Amino acid sequence: MSGSDAILARLMSLHPKVIDLSLDRMHRILDALGNPEKKIPPVIHVAGTNGKGSTQAMIRAGLESAGLKVHAYTSPHLAHFHERIRVAGELISEPMLAEMLAECEAANAGEPITFFEITTAAAFLAFSRIDADYTLLEVGLGGRLDATNVIEDPRLTVITPISIDHTQYLGDTLEAIAGEKAGILKRRVPCIVGRQLPAAREVIEARAERLHAPLRIAGQDWVSLREGDALVYQDDNGLMDLPLPALPGPHQIDNAGTAIAALRELGFGRVEARAAVTEVEWPARMQRLKSGPLVEAAGDCELWLDGGHNPAGGIAIAATLAALPKRPTHLVCGMLNTKDVVGYMQPLTAVALSLTAVAIPGEAATLSAEETAAAATEAGFAATTAPDTLEAVRSLAKAHPGARLLICGSLYLAGQVLKQNA
Repeated sequence: MSGSDAILARLMSLHPKVIDLSLDRMHRILDALGNPEKKIPPVIHVAGTNGKGSTQAMIRAGLESAGLKVHAYTSPHLAHFHERIRVAGELISEPMLAEMLAECEAANAGEPITFFEITTAAAFLAFSRIDADYTLLEVGLGGRLDATNVIEDPRLTVITPISIDHTQYLGDTLEAIAGEKAGILKRRVPCIVGRQLPAAREVIEARAERLHAPLRIAGQDWVSLREGDALVYQDDNGLMDLPLPALPGPHQIDNAGTAIAALRELGFGRVEARAAVTEVEWPARMQRLKSGPLVEAAGDCELWLDGGHNPAGGIAIAATLAALPKRPTHLVCGMLNTKDVVGYMQPLTAVALSLTAVAIPGEAATLSAEETAAAATEAGFAATTAPDTLEAVRSLAKAHPGARLLICGSLYLAGQVLKQNA
């Protein structure tokens, strides 16, 4: 076990709840650390239900193409915790991560604090120690009471599409959830708003009006769409014809537009916009797996991986699969018990022939394979179970040679797959 792993294991026990939305503990530990959040480069703060990670990754690709150094914070990680923290463009090193976590552990002095809160404090501490030009912060959950929302004066905020998710923490209506996401808006700080349902947009606009926060709204102030094999982006400054995003799926056209609008707001142009869509990398978002034990088990089948996990994610995955060259498709799916499992699966019944359910190894909140299969049957799938992902892929490849296989349902399952398939 590495030094950071040992500290992370201890930090997991500092609060009885995994999620407890509040800013009080963050302010306490940041005060004890000398308020590193006030010493980091200009912040671009990203919230939303779907597309946060992809949008942030595109913004980073655009900024880095201009020769800028960018800090970035995202969650959850897939294979290794270090993925959450990029310092000046590079994944945080093991020695630096261990040092930052140790300082935060000492400053916290055993007080109750959630894992996400104290690791966010560690990210701020790291960002305050190394020079960079921008800091990209992805909200962990919600926005208003998220640990990242201690930044008082960001350079820019971004809100990607909002849908129903995490209702036990954010409320059970779109308006309530949008209110939580819009909590990242700051007085007079501009905000880029991705495509929204009318109810969510109204909430964002009302809060922005109270705060005098200028909005740049998809479909009103800028447009991104696909025309043939090109992405067309247009705003008040003109029109750009760009390549399609490197990340597959129709929904990435919207995410790309949001990222480009953010770059335009920061003063960047066509070169950075092109880099944002062509140089972006973001694992487990309709990622084609091309090597490793799982690919070997898949034989002549295509093997894909995606971590979308809510109904909007299911719609996006279904649209992506529908746009790929036609091929019989079968799913391997594992999900958490905190999700709308049937709502996620229903859009996928139109593009996949079967679903093989697995449990997610090492996750306390995983549904059993049998529970996931029952939900799949309710959604309309022909469903079965497998003891693990490898066996599911092997069995499907034997029964359906040449098919397309998609492992999906949870970012936590995606992380396990990437570890297993390294």
